[in-house]
Amino acid sequence: MKDGIETRLYVTAPLADGAVVGLESGQAHYLRSVLRLGPGEGVALFNGRDGEWLARIDGIGKGWASLVVGHQTRPQRGEPDLWLAFAPIKRARIDFTAQKATELGASLLWPVMTRHTMVDRVNTDRLTANAIEAAEQSDRLTVPTVREPTTLDKLIAEWPEDRALLLCDESGTGHGIAEVLAAAGPAVRRRAGFVIGPEGGFAQEELDRLRKLPFVTAVGLGPRLLRADTAALAALAVWQAVAGDWTTSTSND
Repeated sequence: MKDGIETRLYVTAPLADGAVVGLESGQAHYLRSVLRLGPGEGVALFNGRDGEWLARIDGIGKGWASLVVGHQTRPQRGEPDLWLAFAPIKRARIDFTAQKATELGASLLWPVMTRHTMVDRVNTDRLTANAIEAAEQSDRLTVPTVREPTTLDKLIAEWPEDRALLLCDESGTGHGIAEVLAAAGPAVRRRAGFVIGPEGGFAQEELDRLRKLPFVTAVGLGPRLLRADTAALAALAVWQAVAGDWTTSTSND
């Protein structure tokens, strides 16, 4: 990162030269008690809208901190519009999914309850916290939106018909994901999403219903049976490599 600043924080406040940003208590505690930072030291800030800015700690105490924004280090840039709908799994692994999906560039995380889903509650605040931390650590300029859990029926009803939905089909009937993406038109490269089933897989009637929808394409993830979290991350990685921002060169900011 430019200016030798290693600490990045996501904030919701507007960022501009000379702006003063107050941190929430958890962030202030992290700077003061974990990193042992004090007045005058630098922190990079981003809010998903205004790019990344260098700020200096103006004042800090127990449960509070005030930063003065200096110059912009990176302008806001476009990112892939890639959604991930997934059946919730147990706590540590759903946290892992949120973290790694953020690192892999997902723009929206949407838990979906299916026939065989074994988890009946999802802590979306915790998912959001995991996404924020992953964005801070991975140099992203945005944080994925985390939606409240929904049923598969509601997911289908609310899914935009102009957004391609790639069904990760564990039954083996879908074409290989790389083959599908390589042949896909620009619409899939602009606006797409995956739906990943639970540990027990989709029910047959769920697969049948999804396959009949005009905006759904079933894709396969190879000959091995993948765990739900592995399948989600494999799908995102292949999409980025074939159709997303892994196809263009990048430079370290």
